[in-house]
Amino acid sequence: MFVKHRDQVAGTKGDARGDNWHSLRLLHAEDGMGVTLTDSILEAGFEMIVWQKHHLEACYCLEGRGQLEELETGSLHDIRPGTLYAMDAHDRHRIRIFERTRLICTFVPALTGHERHDEDGSL
Repeated sequence: MFVKHRDQVAGTKGDARGDNWHSLRLLHAEDGMGVTLTDSILEAGFEMIVWQKHHLEACYCLEGRGQLEELETGSLHDIRPGTLYAMDAHDRHRIRIFERTRLICTFVPALTGHERHDEDGSL
């Protein structure tokens, strides 16, 4: 067993940041759990095309408001507190954030901590 507080992740390889987003990657591959767990903040105005080529991802919204667009079908989904969305088929999608949003996300297989999104949005 191990116990971690989010403050212990700040300033480490698990502290990932970009334009209008900040993600604390609380679990990594080296933790041996087989999953990555993140606590992520997306700021109002954030928009990005995302494609998890090598990972399955599930996100749960704790606070905020946004929209998820499935790029293959054009389907739109509201994101608000209590919403879970899962990319169970490596789905390409666009996420738009209308107000500061906090998400808890999982990735399988686990991230190593050095991944960055490519130009096409893939991870």
